[in-house]
Amino acid sequence: MAFIVGRCLLRDHLKSKNMTQWQLAEKLEITEQQINKYVNNRQYMSIQVAKNISAILGCTIEDLYEWKEVGGYE
Repeated sequence: MAFIVGRCLLRDHLKSKNMTQWQLAEKLEITEQQINKYVNNRQYMSIQVAKNISAILGCTIEDLYEWKEVGGYE
């Protein structure tokens, strides 16, 4: 089966950890505006950023997005 990336779930993870976008940005040494782009689905995270965010939030990279099944591999 194949998947496409759906909605970013970063906002939900930040809320569950009582962490602000600014606090996450500080930990990653990037701008809050960049975090806001991810949260509002205006830009996808690179694999490196996703790995670092997942380490900070204690989740997996896959947990950062919804995944939609689009078909199978032949």
